[in-house]
Amino acid sequence: MGRITRRTFAAAAAGAFSGLLTAVPAVAAGSRPADGGRGRAAELRGVWIATVENIDWPSSTGLETAVQQRELIAHLDTAVERRLNTVYFQVRPTADALWPSPHEPWSKVLTGTQGQDPGWDPLAFAVKEAHARGLQLHAWFNPYRVANSEDPAQLSPEHPVRKNPEWAVPYGGKLYYNPGLPQVREFVTKAMLHAVDNYDIDGVHWDDYFYPYPVEGAVFDDDATYAEHGGDFDNKADWRRHNIDLLVRGMKEALGKRRAPVPFGVSPFGVWRNKATDPEGSDTNAGVQTYDDLHADCRKWVREGWIDYIIPQLYWHIGFAAADYAKLVPWWNEVVRGTGVDLYVGEALYKVADPAQPEQWRDPAELSRHLTFCGDHDQVKGHAYFSAVHVASDPRGAMSRVVDDHYR
Repeated sequence: MGRITRRTFAAAAAGAFSGLLTAVPAVAAGSRPADGGRGRAAELRGVWIATVENIDWPSSTGLETAVQQRELIAHLDTAVERRLNTVYFQVRPTADALWPSPHEPWSKVLTGTQGQDPGWDPLAFAVKEAHARGLQLHAWFNPYRVANSEDPAQLSPEHPVRKNPEWAVPYGGKLYYNPGLPQVREFVTKAMLHAVDNYDIDGVHWDDYFYPYPVEGAVFDDDATYAEHGGDFDNKADWRRHNIDLLVRGMKEALGKRRAPVPFGVSPFGVWRNKATDPEGSDTNAGVQTYDDLHADCRKWVREGWIDYIIPQLYWHIGFAAADYAKLVPWWNEVVRGTGVDLYVGEALYKVADPAQPEQWRDPAELSRHLTFCGDHDQVKGHAYFSAVHVASDPRGAMSRVVDDHYR
């Protein structure tokens, strides 16, 4: 099958599989206004800048430093022009780094060769330039994805998996760290905390990848790890969820011990569980459920206060049968109520004008209607848009419509 990204999988999971089965920008919670202070406001207006596979930045590998910097500045300037106030900058796309990390190699998205020093520090540059524009910058990490290939030989010779091959599991054409190994959880946490301790970031952000999305016919082979470490659990699924719980809780506790605690948030796939699976789930018929398939109990993390904010990826239009935006927003609204966890909604700007998407996404007013709908739900405190190239290209004027209708 072709490469599945977070963009394509949302449609497949809720659609095909279910057939089978952001004048001055507003300041976000914890963000940095132009005067350099940290404040709290009612609305977050965010954008994801994805670097994996060069989705948003840099536009291609091997560009000169000046070109890469101009491109990154352009994304930040566009965020300001669109009256956004927060960027989620992907700095650890595939167990590599967009800063000089002592734990993992330089990312190949910069030079085309993993481990090759690009001669500058993208994270330091991004933090400086974002703050100069009054933007909040959250460092976006992917905890467990190692490579978009199953072949460890394609990794940099100094990559941790080359030194510790037993840490990795091949699955569905990709390579992942094994979440069931205590030494893996300790290592990936340490790798991410290096950025927290050395850069003035405004938050730690994780996306929707924990255990991998299901691939037909593929098996995530962690039987031996379960046999060694799963003795307290009657089934592997509960043990896997416990492994992810340990990572999430551990990061929250580690961040709380820093001199200046850093907000921690996650952006999970938008369906926790379907009501048909669990009476407490959403009134949806999604082919993928975060709890069951990714072994990520994000509702529990909210209830336990292990995260500070959550941005469920509600990447479907109003009225979509398998996963209706108008049913998921109220469900998430009640999940966060009384928990102190901030709720923002992840928006699928990338779907607008995509001929592969349902006709509703050809309507430039669809996204604006999302914000209008959320205005009637008191726990929704903002929105984030996937992704930066689409915020800039403004398909069918949909982003301009959002700005004109809601951000003026």
